[in-house]
Amino acid sequence: MDKPMPGALAGLRVLDLSRVLAGPWAAQVFGDLGADVIKVERPGTGDDTRTWGPPYLKDGAGKDTTEAAYFLSANRNKRSVCVDFTRPEGQEIVRKLAAECDILIENFKVGGLKQYGLDYESIRKINPRLIYCSITGFGQQGPYAPRAGYDFLIQGMGGLMSLTGRKDGEPGGGPQKVGVALTDILTGLYSVIAVLAALNHRHATNEGQHVDLALLDVQVTSLANQNMNYLTSGEAPVRMGNAHPNIVPYQDFPTADGDMIIAVGNDGQFAALCGVLGHPEWAADARFSTNTLRVKNRETIIAMLRAVTATRTTTEWVKACESVGVPCGPINDLSAVFEDPHIKSRRLKIELPHPTAGTIPLVGSPIRMSATPVEYRSPPPLLGEHTLAVLEEILGLSLSDVSKLAESKIVASSDFPGPPR
Repeated sequence: MDKPMPGALAGLRVLDLSRVLAGPWAAQVFGDLGADVIKVERPGTGDDTRTWGPPYLKDGAGKDTTEAAYFLSANRNKRSVCVDFTRPEGQEIVRKLAAECDILIENFKVGGLKQYGLDYESIRKINPRLIYCSITGFGQQGPYAPRAGYDFLIQGMGGLMSLTGRKDGEPGGGPQKVGVALTDILTGLYSVIAVLAALNHRHATNEGQHVDLALLDVQVTSLANQNMNYLTSGEAPVRMGNAHPNIVPYQDFPTADGDMIIAVGNDGQFAALCGVLGHPEWAADARFSTNTLRVKNRETIIAMLRAVTATRTTTEWVKACESVGVPCGPINDLSAVFEDPHIKSRRLKIELPHPTAGTIPLVGSPIRMSATPVEYRSPPPLLGEHTLAVLEEILGLSLSDVSKLAESKIVASSDFPGPPR
């Protein structure tokens, strides 16, 4: 059998000083694509999300481990090194690691690393080729720059919650956040894009640069068509539940045994839907024949459609709609998602060996590359699992050197008595 090609980003080394989600998500993408990712964590506690549970990963006996599911979602393909960089000796270790890396990712408050000599201006003096990516709530400049930023807060400030949820005045109406920290995820992905662009610039100039990513910037930018709906009309869009502001019908509909989604994208699909529903005449109706007309007469046509969809089951409607090319599907919970045959065929659930649990279930990367596929080399690390190996390999420290640092509590390692946590 041919030896598999190394990952697309093999040969790059990332120093991950970030915690929680946006930064770790970006670093995990780099790890999935083959980069060597070194996650620097606080001795004793590590990344905040290690304790953001329950649920926790269970060991072979079915008992909870100390690994929270939240942490596990964003930290595979990394090596954990525990260094206390509030102390001068720890700062020197991090600087030496940064000197041997291509990328550094951090999400401390603006200026938070300067006191340790780990800010961009300090690090660039020892490694001018480094791509230094700072992720904050509000960016490096601006009146809000000093503030701490969290996804929930940004969803509100950035307009997403003004668009999410049932209409005002309806039961359950009012502002609603998205069910996952979507702003963090999008910021992590934008960070990867920006860093890769900076790497391409480095190929041409041999110079690194500072990448500034703000959650609020990303949130506002990601509102896409809703931004333009406002900028072109002067009217701020409002919450519409599951309806679409520009397309009809494009929302949830009741069925005989639950609910489904119909997502009609053009007039031809609407005509096909009308045929499936047994009312082909609706497609020629002067009120509904074009999307523009359907948007204007939204309430009328939606009521007519809902009266019919409630007469058959979700499975029956999905099958009928698919047969004529109308996008339609069920509203799945995660149990149904991971049992879906298509999800299984795309291998979105994976398992990796784990030192305390035996095996660990994880969600695979959505990236598919023919020549350099994503590799799942290692599970999310135990706290301090790789301190000794990384300091020996990259900094040339001996076992005795690392042991002395551990005795002084400058570093922590699972290789020495007294676990990191």
